[in-house]
Amino acid sequence: MTYAAGQYDVIVVGAGHAGCEAALAAARMGCETLLLTINLDMVAFMPCNPSVGGPAKGHVVREIDALGGEMGRNIDRTYIQMRMLNTGKGPAVHALRAQADKVLYQNRMKQTIENQEKLTLRQGMVDEIIVEDGECRGVVTKSGAQYLAKAVVLTTGTYLRGKIIMGELMYESGPNNQQPAVKLSECLKNLGFELVRFKTGTPPRVHKDSIDFSKTTIQPGDEHPKHFSYETTEAIPNQLPCWLTYTSEETHRIINENLHRAPMFSGAIEGTGPRYCPSIEDKIVRFSDKPKHQIFLEPEGRDTKEYYVQGLSTSMPEDVQLRILRSVPGMENVEMMRTGYAIEYDAIVPTQLKPSLETKRVNGLFTAGQINGTSGYEEAAAQGIMAGINAARKVQGKEAVILERSQAYIGVLIDDLVTKGTNEPYRLLTSRAEYRLLLRHDNADLRLTEIGYEIGLISEARYERFQEKVRRVKEELERLRSVKVKPQDVKELLQSLGSAELASATDLLTLLRRPEVTYEHISQLSPAPYELTEEMKEQVEIQVKYSGYIEKQLAQVERLRKMEQKKIPDDIVYADIHGIASEAKQKLEKIRPVSIGQASRISGVTPADISILLVYLEHYNRVTAARASS
Repeated sequence: MTYAAGQYDVIVVGAGHAGCEAALAAARMGCETLLLTINLDMVAFMPCNPSVGGPAKGHVVREIDALGGEMGRNIDRTYIQMRMLNTGKGPAVHALRAQADKVLYQNRMKQTIENQEKLTLRQGMVDEIIVEDGECRGVVTKSGAQYLAKAVVLTTGTYLRGKIIMGELMYESGPNNQQPAVKLSECLKNLGFELVRFKTGTPPRVHKDSIDFSKTTIQPGDEHPKHFSYETTEAIPNQLPCWLTYTSEETHRIINENLHRAPMFSGAIEGTGPRYCPSIEDKIVRFSDKPKHQIFLEPEGRDTKEYYVQGLSTSMPEDVQLRILRSVPGMENVEMMRTGYAIEYDAIVPTQLKPSLETKRVNGLFTAGQINGTSGYEEAAAQGIMAGINAARKVQGKEAVILERSQAYIGVLIDDLVTKGTNEPYRLLTSRAEYRLLLRHDNADLRLTEIGYEIGLISEARYERFQEKVRRVKEELERLRSVKVKPQDVKELLQSLGSAELASATDLLTLLRRPEVTYEHISQLSPAPYELTEEMKEQVEIQVKYSGYIEKQLAQVERLRKMEQKKIPDDIVYADIHGIASEAKQKLEKIRPVSIGQASRISGVTPADISILLVYLEHYNRVTAARASS
């Protein structure tokens, strides 16, 4: 028995990291939005590592913030440790990572959602998607409440037919013993969606007072921490350290002797797990030549004694888990507070999605996060904000926002999913991006703030600050190009840096291109007549030092952009195109690329197929134009 419970512009199902961003984006863009979650106490919950950022992932959080999303602001107000990784390498791979206060992160995100205008947060288990004539009309909950909407965003995480596995123990459950969503999975199948079974896992948690930290190595936060949000101005004092230890020979022996009880080796696990985040038992088997593996002991918050054992994800039986823990130096007498487990769940094959994250099969239905086959809070939040933006724009009758691969890691992530699909939980890596030098941690605002402002997620005040930064950086680059120094003016400085002396007068811009010369050295020679923030100085230095490489990548982007601009009509029948290989026809028909650029990235579509497709499109467009004019 159903009953009418309300009508909205956008409904978001699930309040994890994808759902929070989707709902906030839609509401902030002016849509009446409903956010439904199985349990109000699990909003923005971190079932695995309570951390945000890292390689590629940290870039994504900065991009979410540059678009006007919430994750960066939230972690900046709730972290217990902040570190910039890869500082010994170039700026393209600098990666910010924060350890979160798990409960504080949840609470602050929930407060933000509760206080957001046009956003209603409600507890309810969605069992059914209402679809009429191929159009999504709303959802029905387990209690029979029928909510109608013009667009629906599914962000169900690992809840779809979730099953927890721990040794011989298996039971239906969402993460952290929450209710699984069973009927919604069946509904998607009945609507004709192709689902796959994936698996992820989490390590045990241990009690702080039972750890002997003297046998571990301290991992402190940065003395002067940077932040994810461009709006953050103050650092959180008194950061908490993490601690490094390693597995031992005894650890490896215990695991090898109990492999017959490991679900992933006994055949109990059906789902495919993430290759880049394997369980400890998988690591021991796959890398049997390695005598030890890193284990990080990370606090879950300021007001708890729980420690997360990063690197020890496992689905071994509980008794084996305790023995494994106590074989690690520093944890000989450790007390386990929560047992690690694996969780299997259903996911949608993401090639069934448009680049906007709207499903091809049902108009007005969007999906984001782990339901699309990804892993990680950051990847989920990135999809969430884009799905929320595009759901709102669909309701408003506006064109979808599609980020290019050269614009953002978010663009790489979504294009990979909808064009190539994934046969395992997808994790974003810097190596997946062709234009890494353009997609840096430091310039996310320069790439995306304009978009965030245009769609209504960046405030006027913030946009003015952004424009001021752009103006100041440009002025300083022009100033450095105009100011010249004589060889005798810089002789002492260059000698102290071990740099070759100047043969003739040169401008400061050219001098700054030298690897050993920093902007600080330049400002000592000729201070700027206006105040520059540290971010502005960093931007000036990076743009000068890497200008040659950046220009080369921009030229590549321009060439490929022409292929992206060659759109493929929706009604193309690939079976009618003679000369294209059968495999290519099948892949093109399945994915239905929107442009020649996207078509060229489909696995199994060759350059020869693209050439034939281009010739066919020219003929098709001529015929279509002739019909239209007659």
